[in-house]
Amino acid sequence: MITNTKEAEIQEQWTETISPQSNLFDLKLQEVWRYRDLLVMFVRRDFVATYKQTILGPIWHLIQPLLTTIMFLIVFGRIANIPTDGIQPLLFYMSSITIWNYFSACLTGTSNTFVANAGIFGKVYFPRLVMPLSVILSNMVKFAIQFILLMAMMLYYAITEHNIYFSINWLWIPVLIVIMAGMGLGLGIIISSVTTKYRDFTVLIGFGVQLFMYATPVAYPLSYVMARSKHAWIIKANPLTAIVEGFRYALFGTGTFNWSLMGYSIVAMVIFLFFGLILFNRVEKSFMDTV
Repeated sequence: MITNTKEAEIQEQWTETISPQSNLFDLKLQEVWRYRDLLVMFVRRDFVATYKQTILGPIWHLIQPLLTTIMFLIVFGRIANIPTDGIQPLLFYMSSITIWNYFSACLTGTSNTFVANAGIFGKVYFPRLVMPLSVILSNMVKFAIQFILLMAMMLYYAITEHNIYFSINWLWIPVLIVIMAGMGLGLGIIISSVTTKYRDFTVLIGFGVQLFMYATPVAYPLSYVMARSKHAWIIKANPLTAIVEGFRYALFGTGTFNWSLMGYSIVAMVIFLFFGLILFNRVEKSFMDTV
């Protein structure tokens, strides 16, 4: 009997051991990398499932920024007559909307991680961080589609108005996108961790994102606020301000670009991401008891 037990123990080879995490700083990023195939699958699922039963499909990624740009042109360009720092108004609004849409999609998508995926989390094990990362990457694909549309409009105006800007500043664009992704991920997983107990944040997140957009120079340049308001420091204190302004500066070579503000945004992104991952790691252990 003892011999049979020993033989069974020898033959039984475990390939995976799941144990509770005891260290908040143990993010298990190597484990996330091992599940990269699952990450790719979730990215594909997020992108395909969204427009699976629609007629236009991914074309909606082009229609949405166009309609928003037209609305901004009418309201802020024609009615409010807000200047655009010498940038062609359509390109000004479209560039701002493109980078802002990426942030808002990342924030709203990751902020619902635990609540929306409780069914999956309760049935199978995988690193929970894979889910919000898949949201960030799937929205990157949507951003690429809108960015191509922006490039097409820039090419059109370059041909018709013989006005094109191209410089080494374009190399900043991928950096700014990564910073914006980190900002959306950090804030999103913080909200996601909080909503496991307080569902009120789920209701407020949509309104909060819209309100946050008007506190960011998306529909207006930072120079416009600085020249007309004594409270411009409120807009400058927004860590997204330097990213949006930097994105327009990289594309068009004009705008209010400040290295100190950009450094402030990078530090804010690191802080949000750091505390977000720690809080996410903590809530991950027991969220099934509260969701």
